[in-house]
Amino acid sequence: MIQQPLRYGKTTLQASFPEKRVLQIIQGKKTDPVADIRSGVQTALRQPTGRPPLKELLKTGDKVSVIVSDITRAWIHYEKFLPCLLDELNEYGISDRDITLVVALGAHRRHTPAEHLHTYGKEAVERVRIVESYAREEADFVYMGTTSRGTRAYLNRQVVEADKVILTGGIAYHSMAGFGGGRKGIVPGVSRYSTIQENHRFCLHPEVGQGISPTAESGRLAGNPMHEDLMEIAAFLDPAFLLNVITTADGEFARFIGGHWDKAWQEGCRVIAELYGVPLREKADLVIVSAGGYPKDANLYQGTKAVDNALMAVKDDGVIILLLECVDIGEPPDFSGWFGHADLQERERHLREDFTVPGFVALKCGYDLRRVPQILVTLPENRDFAIKAGFLPAAALEEALAMAENILKKPDYTVILMPDGGNTVPVLA
Repeated sequence: MIQQPLRYGKTTLQASFPEKRVLQIIQGKKTDPVADIRSGVQTALRQPTGRPPLKELLKTGDKVSVIVSDITRAWIHYEKFLPCLLDELNEYGISDRDITLVVALGAHRRHTPAEHLHTYGKEAVERVRIVESYAREEADFVYMGTTSRGTRAYLNRQVVEADKVILTGGIAYHSMAGFGGGRKGIVPGVSRYSTIQENHRFCLHPEVGQGISPTAESGRLAGNPMHEDLMEIAAFLDPAFLLNVITTADGEFARFIGGHWDKAWQEGCRVIAELYGVPLREKADLVIVSAGGYPKDANLYQGTKAVDNALMAVKDDGVIILLLECVDIGEPPDFSGWFGHADLQERERHLREDFTVPGFVALKCGYDLRRVPQILVTLPENRDFAIKAGFLPAAALEEALAMAENILKKPDYTVILMPDGGNTVPVLA
């Protein structure tokens, strides 16, 4: 028998199956965290990819804008490495008064002062000026050009008028743009709302009524229209330097990536694929997936990342069991509210009129549920919401297994277990 612990909220559930039935346990590669954060940052800045060392790109008195992700990307842990970056800039002749942190809010709301402190740390907040790029403040944005796909690029004046721009962020798999990080700090990060809308609509199928684009998916860059449009807009700005982080499954720094905003980022994508892309031998009848426990399964919105990955491992006539405790299943309201549109075409119509990422995730969730039955192991009080969203709710793993067996109707079904489904991506050879 194979006994596999699966995290569920702050507890652990045990999955037990005969070894011959378990095709694979999908886990990312173990990687040691960066032992010395300051040294890791220095190496990225001094031995970059595709660019000279950052010191050679700057001169004393340059006005430097550092694009930083907002609180929704708190996993990047700016508070731990921003002081190292600021110290290096000081050493290169750039004083704190010439450095501005530009918060890449994208289409999100503004931060509170307390959220600045939480996201960037007390030292950085006290040392340098902070400006927020709020997408709906149209006067703050400058027209940069129009992409080959017709997206009109308006970028924040603070970064456009800076002498040098340093683009920071974190790289991970992304269900729409293939990979996060890099150019996404520019769009949606420091773009006007209309630019974000025009670009993100490439995630939808080019034919109205057909839902989501089949080429806007996790791990895919070539032929992904959203990504390719993002790259054209980023080229209009052409940041001087990129500093992105890659984290371990436990949230520690695995590597700092530095250099050219495209070439270094592409290197980072390859590292992510090596760490979290797991070769899949064959698909299974049943996939049991944990997002990785709390906070990754605090709500359904976060948990859908595990759904995306599990779908890559299950047969078309199979079943998925999701282990998502969801202590706040309805958060954020921008996501849960979309399930008020029970009809997917209605959901799509509203999304085309006013695109939001939570709305897209809700639309994709609906189409995924049409494709494969999904049994959601969650808190009993989440039952009504789960049914409304289209899931089959269960209060325990044993109950979910009985439901799955009733759907599959075969005693010798095969199984794949995904204990860290929020991070690991099965890649079928």
